Amino acid sequence: MSVMRFEKPTQAVILAGGKGERLKPLTDTMPKPMLQFQGKPFLEHLLLHLKSQGFKQILLLLGYLPHVIQNYFGDGTKIGLKIDYSISDIENETGRRMKLAEHQMDPCFLFMYCDNYWPLNMERVWNQYCHIPARCQLTIYSNKDHYTRDNVLVSDDKMIICYDKNRASENLSGIDIGFAIMRKDILELLPNQNVNFEKTVFPYLVEKRELSAYVTDHRYYSVGSIDRLPETEAFLRRRPAVILDRDGVLNEKPPKAEYVKTMRDFKWMPGAKEAVRLLNQSGFLVIIVTNQAGIARDIMTEEDLLKIHEQIKKELSEMNAKIDAIYYCAHGWDAGCECRKPRAGMLFQAQRDFRLDLTDTYFIGDDIRDQQAGDAADCKTLLVTPDRPLLELVQKKILSETTIAKK
Repeated sequence: MSVMRFEKPTQAVILAGGKGERLKPLTDTMPKPMLQFQGKPFLEHLLLHLKSQGFKQILLLLGYLPHVIQNYFGDGTKIGLKIDYSISDIENETGRRMKLAEHQMDPCFLFMYCDNYWPLNMERVWNQYCHIPARCQLTIYSNKDHYTRDNVLVSDDKMIICYDKNRASENLSGIDIGFAIMRKDILELLPNQNVNFEKTVFPYLVEKRELSAYVTDHRYYSVGSIDRLPETEAFLRRRPAVILDRDGVLNEKPPKAEYVKTMRDFKWMPGAKEAVRLLNQSGFLVIIVTNQAGIARDIMTEEDLLKIHEQIKKELSEMNAKIDAIYYCAHGWDAGCECRKPRAGMLFQAQRDFRLDLTDTYFIGDDIRDQQAGDAADCKTLLVTPDRPLLELVQKKILSETTIAKK
């Protein structure tokens, strides 16, 4: 395959022509991306996020009730984007819609589905695309939590080695959620007949080793079916959260290879309890993630750890403060688990449990492992230092930026 160089795309092409049969009767009078969440259509949430990632042009491929979308968005001026439309027959498959709109597409663009929201970090997605030769790079949700049925298999070198739209193949692991970086010349693979784009193009690219995967553990949210709507509503409500490491952030860190085994060993850092209280008062969820390998090393028991955490909660409650959840990794240093920092498993578990957008969530730690875990999860990561304790970060960074953002 010849390697072609492109500028980072500023155009997103979005399939939005389906009838939304699984959402009836909600879609009897409106297309599914126009369902309202927090006072805005789902599609508007998507477009505003794309705008925040540097996109300037949107091409919407419409079929079902196109006037509803056109009347609302117009040319995109009111949300600061340039929106173009390609309207085709309601019975057209995705491949036919793509082929008919080919002349409106940039040489390289972001390809999306109108019913999935995922907090795209375009810089990271584009960086991987530039380093793995492929004509198309799909974003794949790892689906480790079995959120839905898998439809792909990804190799260790991040190439997709099976794409099964029917989800019937064995050993599938991961789900295509769109947010794909795509070269326009891919459309040459489409016949002029009314065909499904994914079923026609992606298996061919798999065979030629020209379909790569950007794999994410961050859950996506959808308006694809009725049962998904409550989760999507909770996510788009966007309750702010701060995730904290424990030792070295809330309490004095014990020496290396030693552990806080009882509450007698637990010494609050100056101002830490006040920092939690201020976050509570400002509407933030406060969540702890902590490595506790002392359990695996038989230095302490899980019961010891839980007693410490109950006492932490009790002492915070005495000053009208609280922790919303505590996640801990009890595995040893070399266990190779997903949860022990610098891996980001605990952060992603909190994301799923509380429907967080980690790209808009602060994670505060105190060492390089925390920085690596936060970076892996795309969090806004901060580290405490002797000169910059938790209370100062909360007052001068988090609460200050939140106040400015609300103005």
